[in-house]
Amino acid sequence: MNSSLVSSIVFFCILVVSVRSDVLSDSCGEAAKHDPNIKFDFCVSTLEGNPKAKSATGVADLVKVAIETTISNSNSIGSLITKLLSEKGLEPYVRNCLQDCSELYSDAGSNLGKGEQAFEGKYYRTANSVISAAMDSAKTCEDQFKEKEGVVSPLTNENNNFYQLNAISLAFIIIVQK
Repeated sequence: MNSSLVSSIVFFCILVVSVRSDVLSDSCGEAAKHDPNIKFDFCVSTLEGNPKAKSATGVADLVKVAIETTISNSNSIGSLITKLLSEKGLEPYVRNCLQDCSELYSDAGSNLGKGEQAFEGKYYRTANSVISAAMDSAKTCEDQFKEKEGVVSPLTNENNNFYQLNAISLAFIIIVQK
């Protein structure tokens, strides 16, 4: 094989990878401008973990990646809550909060699925609405632990990450609508 042909192929591959990573980087940068709750580094590093992000050619592809990542995150949080609920000696107030959070995250997963379907059907207003409802689950879950003095939420990091993932999905939808 001719060395200039090999060099051309390598250059093209590097260019394609660079353009695709620019889509993610540019989209996360724009999302962070829209919403101060979105941390650029979190956006890029979290979505890079989804193999579909590597083949994204535009922000519309990244909406799907963000929603899928958020659904997966919701399921992981649900599993963590189940694990926490199995611990013996759990304070009754904390147990009640965790049970509420379990239901909230179950509903959130359902809402995110509806949001994904709405986005795919180009029903952006509906997608925004149901994803916003899912987003509220994190805040509601976290806030209930604060209602009793001295109680610390065991889900603070998970709630914060879930909230931010939803914010990314919503910001990407806004960008697509422009």
